[in-house]
Amino acid sequence: MTKIAIFGVGLIGGSLALCFKGRPGLTVVGHSVRESSARKYVERGVVDSATTSMKEAAEGADFIFLCVPVGNLEPYVRELSGMELKPGCIITDVGSTKASVAACAKELQLKGATFIGGHPMAGSERSGVEAASSFLFENAYYVLTPDASTPQSEVDKLTELLRLTKASIVHVPAVEHDEIVGAISHLPHIIAVALTNQIRDYNEGNPLFAQLAAGGFRDITRIASSEPVVWRDILINNRSVLLRLLQDWNRETAGFIDMLERGDGESIEQAFRTAGQFRSQLPERRKGMIHSVYECYIDVPDHPGIIGKVATELGNSRINLSNIHIIESREDVPGVLRLSFRTQEDLDQAVAKLGQIGFTAHL
Repeated sequence: MTKIAIFGVGLIGGSLALCFKGRPGLTVVGHSVRESSARKYVERGVVDSATTSMKEAAEGADFIFLCVPVGNLEPYVRELSGMELKPGCIITDVGSTKASVAACAKELQLKGATFIGGHPMAGSERSGVEAASSFLFENAYYVLTPDASTPQSEVDKLTELLRLTKASIVHVPAVEHDEIVGAISHLPHIIAVALTNQIRDYNEGNPLFAQLAAGGFRDITRIASSEPVVWRDILINNRSVLLRLLQDWNRETAGFIDMLERGDGESIEQAFRTAGQFRSQLPERRKGMIHSVYECYIDVPDHPGIIGKVATELGNSRINLSNIHIIESREDVPGVLRLSFRTQEDLDQAVAKLGQIGFTAHL
């Protein structure tokens, strides 16, 4: 029996557990420092067993997944390095930065075990084990960051296990991973937070800023609402990369300052055209670091029962509506509903169904 130990059974750890649990020849053990959480993992059927003992969870494990916050990864690796692990044990993690934890594991020279950094590039607007799903990683990239000294046989073993997630497994050097993820995820989070705080400052003097910032502004800055402590650790851990990226960003914004000062409309137009062309080449239906939002908008008349009708029609068609938001609804003015879904498939089916019952959905 292959034993898989998962430290931190939240959204990512719990979703991994659900991908492995019940498979022939696999048993999944969860670990939490809290007894109540360990019991919850078992009660929810996410793991086969759970414990608050790190030693008990790691002992005899063939695979150890560290699904704890980035700031806790190195302490966990150090703790594991002092244990008698099963010969051939593979330790991996799911953090969004890879170079530092890989360097830590290499320095410690784990006894009989192999460390291979990992990063499933998928997420959700929800968190915790309650949000775990065996479908979370499907159609997402799962990055592994073995170094040149990692035995290929060990990389192959971990890759084969992770195929159960239905993710696309890719191998990338740890330093390169941190540069790419810094640019496509960490930097956008910084920009969203900075922009939101800029508008917040303006709003101190004029509340119209917040009032009129609904809709598009809220959508493009939604990642500014990410968990502060988690992102503190991620940004500090990847700070050397981010400092370089922010210098590049400053050059980009300086370019727009120059274009505006010169009134260079042609260059502004070209900047938008170039960005649009590149963006149009990006994959639309693959999960990524910043989770996709599957939403549409419909205009609805201000009639009693109209919202119930929409929800009922979608429910009768077995379309999973995850959220509904009334953006505008007052007498003599059509209301706008924002409908949110879990998957692209649900959104596509909803748009088709709404069309059948007389509503035009806008994406």
